[in-house]
Amino acid sequence: MPAAEPDALSTAPLPLAQPPARDRYFDTLRAVALIRVVTYHTFGWAWCGLVFPSMGIMFGLAGTLMGKSLERPAAKVIKSRLRRLLPPFWFWGVFVVLAMLVHDWMPGWEIVYWVVPLGDPPGNAWGQQAWEILWYLRTYLWFVLLSPLLLRVFRLAPIPVLLLSLAPILVLNHVWAGPDNRFGSALWDLSTYLFCWLLGFAHRDGVLERLKPALVVVLSLTALGYGGWYAFSQQDAVGTYDLDEIPLAQAFWSAGFVLLLMWAKAYFRIDFAWLTRFRRLDRTVTIFNARAVTIYLWHEIALILAVPLIDQFWNVPAFEKWLPLDSQWFMFGIGWILIAVFVLACGWVEDVAGRKKPKLLP
Repeated sequence: MPAAEPDALSTAPLPLAQPPARDRYFDTLRAVALIRVVTYHTFGWAWCGLVFPSMGIMFGLAGTLMGKSLERPAAKVIKSRLRRLLPPFWFWGVFVVLAMLVHDWMPGWEIVYWVVPLGDPPGNAWGQQAWEILWYLRTYLWFVLLSPLLLRVFRLAPIPVLLLSLAPILVLNHVWAGPDNRFGSALWDLSTYLFCWLLGFAHRDGVLERLKPALVVVLSLTALGYGGWYAFSQQDAVGTYDLDEIPLAQAFWSAGFVLLLMWAKAYFRIDFAWLTRFRRLDRTVTIFNARAVTIYLWHEIALILAVPLIDQFWNVPAFEKWLPLDSQWFMFGIGWILIAVFVLACGWVEDVAGRKKPKLLP
C-alpha cells in the first residue's frame, strides 16, 4: 500500500473527539432506583425493597464507577468525588438548616457534620423527614474514602474477600451490635452494603464474567433465600418485613439481587443501546443520572411541600369536585412536579460541582 502524501496528511481535518459513551444499562438502573426511592417514601410499601433494592443497586453502581476511577491516583479521585458531592449537599443544607433554626433548633459542635457528613448531621424533629435520608450520603462518603484500601484488599483474593464481606453484618447482628452513636450507625450501614460496593469492583475487574452461570445462580438464590427468610422471620420482633428496618435481611437480599444484575451485565454484555432509539425515554434517563444527587436530596422536601399545597386545592370547588385530593397517587404526582421544579431551580449546582457550564437541564 503506497504511503500517504505529506500534503494530504497535513491538510486532512482531524476527527472531533467523541465523549465516552454512557452505559445505558447502568444509567437505567440508577434512574429506576431513584423512582423506587420516591415511591417508597410516598407510599411506604414494605415490599418495595424486595421488588427492587434501590440502595444496594446504587452502591453497586457507585462501586463500579469508583473502581474505574481508581485507575488514576487515589488522592485525585477522592478529591473529585468530594467536589462533586459536597457543593450540592451544602446548597441543600443551607435551606434545611435555616428552616430548623427558624423552628427553635440550636446546634452544638455537631454542626460540623453539616459541612462534611462523616457522621449523621444533627437536627430537630421538625426537619427530620428532610435530613434522615442523609445516611446514604454519609455511607457513600465513607466508601469513597475507604475505596483505595478496599480495592487493594479485594484484588488480593477477589472471590474470598467478596464472600467474607458479608461477615461484618453477621457479626453486628449476632455477636456485637457496635456502639450506640454516630460511629455505630455508620458501621451498620457500611456493613450492610459492603458486599454491593465490592461487587462493583468485581464487575469492573472482570471477575464476574469469569464465574460459571450455575455458581452465580446458586450463590444469588442462596443470598436471596436467606435474606427473604430472615426478613419475614422478624415480623413479630420488628413489626414488618421491610428490609430498611432489618439490616441483615437487607444485606443478603441486596447481595443476591445485585449479584444477578451485575453478572448478567458482564456475562451477556447487556448495554441497553436500544434505549437511544426512544428519544424521550433516553432523555429522561439522562436527566435522572445527571441530576441524581439533586433528585435524592430534594425529593423528601418535595413530598413535604406537596401536603400543604394539596390542602390549598381543597379551597377550590372545582378541584375538590374533580381531583382525587385525598389519594396518595395524587400526592405522588404533585411530588414529582415539585421534584422537577427543584431539578430546574437547583440542579445547576451539580454542573458547577462537576466543573461544567450550568444548565437548566443536561
